[in-house]
Amino acid sequence: MTALSTEWSRAMGLDVPLVNAPMGGVAGGALAAAVSQAGGLGMLGIGSAGSALQLDEQLAHLRELDRPFGVGLVAWVIASEPRLLTAAIAAKPALLSVSFGEDVSWVQRAHDAGIAAAAQIGDVRGAERAVEAGVDVVIARGAEGGGHGESSVGTLPLLAAVLDQISVPVLAAGGVSSGRALAAVLAAGASGAWLGTAFCACTETLLSDRARRALLDAGDTDTVSTRVFDIAQRYPWPPTIPERVLRNTFTDRWHGHEDELAVDRQAHGELAAAIVADDHRQAPINAGQGVGALRVVRPAAEVIEQLCTDAALLLDRPGAHGPAPLT
Repeated sequence: MTALSTEWSRAMGLDVPLVNAPMGGVAGGALAAAVSQAGGLGMLGIGSAGSALQLDEQLAHLRELDRPFGVGLVAWVIASEPRLLTAAIAAKPALLSVSFGEDVSWVQRAHDAGIAAAAQIGDVRGAERAVEAGVDVVIARGAEGGGHGESSVGTLPLLAAVLDQISVPVLAAGGVSSGRALAAVLAAGASGAWLGTAFCACTETLLSDRARRALLDAGDTDTVSTRVFDIAQRYPWPPTIPERVLRNTFTDRWHGHEDELAVDRQAHGELAAAIVADDHRQAPINAGQGVGALRVVRPAAEVIEQLCTDAALLLDRPGAHGPAPLT
């Protein structure tokens, strides 16, 4: 493994300053275990459709792991199923992330159990509130990022502003899918990178082969930040937190027509059927604007090795042109 570390990654017991985003429906226990074994921090994610039973099942991949790992939850999901938080804390992760909520009581519960706390933010005020709540590390997630998040500020402007305002470690998220992007956020002062899309095509994810193929076929302009899938599936995400997904026929038809979609039962049924059929002409696939960097399906360890090797080349050689594109 190419040497690449930060003060935060060393303090966490990691070999490299990389964390896989806890993507619901994608980042299960197998991906988390693979990332941790490769020297990063593997995060198990429980998303909108998650449950305590699903968490228990996925934790089985991590029980014999001799490396640090983390768990990521969604605030409104644990509000409806409190056992999720209890089970996550009982698993003794090195890092617990709970995002998209106002209740910060979980931070003290994590600290009482000796667990570091992290929160995703989308603007400077959000970062300040997270620090006031006592979190140990802030994830600055820019508008380029896949999945749910605020879409008002890009990754680099957000990262720079947050680093100037708070003193806790900051991880950069959103559009970091290449060694060049990783080098950029580390050079800017990030303590590490929180990567989602970069790991989506890995062999260890929960995604189907069809979904992986759609990701590999996508280019840099093939995503959209939208609420249509949340509306159609009756998920109670706030209007201020859309999700970035691959464009498809469903987004083309309904993005911009959310009020009509909310009362269109046929559309809801068609989407439900497409999800069951794994038909991504309509079913959603979360992806950030770095999706165009994905070229092949491969293990998480190989992704980490190439990201770190390519980033180190740029960081060690100012002015270098960097690695050749993947072919």
